[in-house]
Amino acid sequence: MGSDGHTEQVMILGIGNILFCDEGTGVRVMEQINYRYEFPDNVSLVDGGVLGLNLLGTIAEADQLIVIDAIRNKGKPGDLYRLEGDAIPERIRAKNSLHQVDFLEALTMCQALEKVPKTVIVGVEPEDIETCTLEMTETIQAKIEEIITMVLKEIDRLGVRYTPRPEGSQDDVLSNTL
Repeated sequence: MGSDGHTEQVMILGIGNILFCDEGTGVRVMEQINYRYEFPDNVSLVDGGVLGLNLLGTIAEADQLIVIDAIRNKGKPGDLYRLEGDAIPERIRAKNSLHQVDFLEALTMCQALEKVPKTVIVGVEPEDIETCTLEMTETIQAKIEEIITMVLKEIDRLGVRYTPRPEGSQDDVLSNTL
């Protein structure tokens, strides 16, 4: 509950372009989380893909925003990051990716609307965001479970309860997100 008594809206936003190898990490992780867990109505899982400023309306609905993304942070491929507060704009500006600039613009526009969700970005240093392939590198695939764990920790921190999906019901979910 927020201080005014309304239930906080939590958004888990996967950003990236799945056509370019590790660039799609955020979307892939969000899909996995959606595939494995059920969340209450105040939690939405969004495939941000490359929506750019079209994300504005979506982001503005959230009180708490957890973003999953590939982040170029001059680290080595597979390094994991958790960014919040003032660290976010610097890191996003440093990334050479079009959709990141759009995401920053959308967050900045939220500030103009005086409705900025509390944002945490969970990410991984990509190995390859140039190659046109749906496959992620082995380096990054090996980090997916750790990234999922980091996202679930953020959800726990917000006090959101979620439950693992029963085996077998997962096929229905995936067809809804495509």
